[in-house]
Amino acid sequence: MTKTSTPTLVLIRRDLRLADNPALAEAVKRGGPVILLYIRETDDPDAGALGAAQRWWLHHSLTRHMKACESRGNRIILRTGSQNEIVGKIVRETGATAIYWNRRYHLKGRETDAALKTWAKAHGLEAKSFAANLLHEPSKLLTGAGGPYRVYTPFWKAFSATESFGEPLPPPSKIPAPEHFPDSEALDDWKLLPTRPNWAASFMNAWIPGEQGGKVALLFFLEEAMRGYRTQRDLPGGKNTSRLSPHLALGEISPLQIWHAVKEDEKGHPTEDTVHFLKELAWREFSWHLLFHYPDLAEKEFNPRFADFGWSFDDRAFRAWTRGITGYPVVDAGMRELWKTGWMHNRVRMIAASFLIKDLMIDWRHGEQWFRDTLVDADPASNAASWQWVAGSGADAAPYFRIFNPTLQGEKFDPQGEYIRRYVPEISRLGNDAIHKPFEASKAALDKAEIRLGFTYPKPLVDHAHARARALSAYDAIKGSD
Repeated sequence: MTKTSTPTLVLIRRDLRLADNPALAEAVKRGGPVILLYIRETDDPDAGALGAAQRWWLHHSLTRHMKACESRGNRIILRTGSQNEIVGKIVRETGATAIYWNRRYHLKGRETDAALKTWAKAHGLEAKSFAANLLHEPSKLLTGAGGPYRVYTPFWKAFSATESFGEPLPPPSKIPAPEHFPDSEALDDWKLLPTRPNWAASFMNAWIPGEQGGKVALLFFLEEAMRGYRTQRDLPGGKNTSRLSPHLALGEISPLQIWHAVKEDEKGHPTEDTVHFLKELAWREFSWHLLFHYPDLAEKEFNPRFADFGWSFDDRAFRAWTRGITGYPVVDAGMRELWKTGWMHNRVRMIAASFLIKDLMIDWRHGEQWFRDTLVDADPASNAASWQWVAGSGADAAPYFRIFNPTLQGEKFDPQGEYIRRYVPEISRLGNDAIHKPFEASKAALDKAEIRLGFTYPKPLVDHAHARARALSAYDAIKGSD
């Protein structure tokens, strides 16, 4: 590459990291000053932060990323508005002759970036996009018939057939700065943090947002939680989950960094634990593959026969579900964990989602939207694909007639009630035999635990057996359209 003295504009989106950042690395390599620009896009709901919990994360992640860039001699410019309008202004202000960015895969983002490339070409500017946030390119990994994958297992076989995804790029030691920086908005003026009330007060006890936090989470997972991952990952009271999803969601760590670290850790000898984890990482890839090819995944049933499914919205029941007062302890523990930490254990996500969809018969889209707003790891592809998977309407989905029994699920995956006691303390004094079903506990057991059903802890919103029969009846009504 021929060195240049003219500025290169680098767009920062869901890639808040210095390491393994191809757009940034190429800008530094090009020579000349680098202008770092983060735009809070007002015309793309899937750009930047998705919901309130992730806005909290974004504030802290951007704060730390800005400091990291400053330590390398540069700074991040913040602007609010339409990406392409702002880019045009910055180019005119700075004389930038190149615009680099890491590729994004949701439809609105792709359309916006394609228009930017067209504009740049018409104005004699260099515009380049780079693969950075997925291990595969959804437009290139296709079936033998030339179409997208709709089932995970063949996707995994094709995806994992690639012998090597390469090695992550190192962070730049210095990022050349322009003589004069464009004006920047102040991050505090974006008011991303909740104040009255500060419902995120306990989040910082659970998380370290930022690139360094992602590195710490990966190291802890490899050293402390990977062993036993395959058999222990479904136990919400344990520690065998990676907790990398929030860092992936805003690009503080790349999937390539994770894949490479796991491969290095296994030293050429895959274990059941590492293979299982890499398959979970590939599920994220599959979700983005689906969203790329089916951009309305969050709004429209992937399986069209569910389009006329008989949903029945009950506002009181939905609010009880969001607050974790359904009367089913494992569901309530999960929803309270979500509220307290901005995250929920994956097994419990499935249980809570199944309860909303199949016990309460509430449209999965309500749950998908609630999770978008309350999860710090909100991901437009994984969230939509996973909700549809539980609903039975998605790609490679669990059959609709597979209905989780929340009591049995709690007994199986939290047998000692450790998780429930952590998040539903008002029933913590019940014994292991009753803590998953306080509604069946004897009066003596309830009195001893100081529980008054309907007062200190709710009675079940629905009878599961009755709710299951109702859901199966609704499924039978659409089954004939197969």
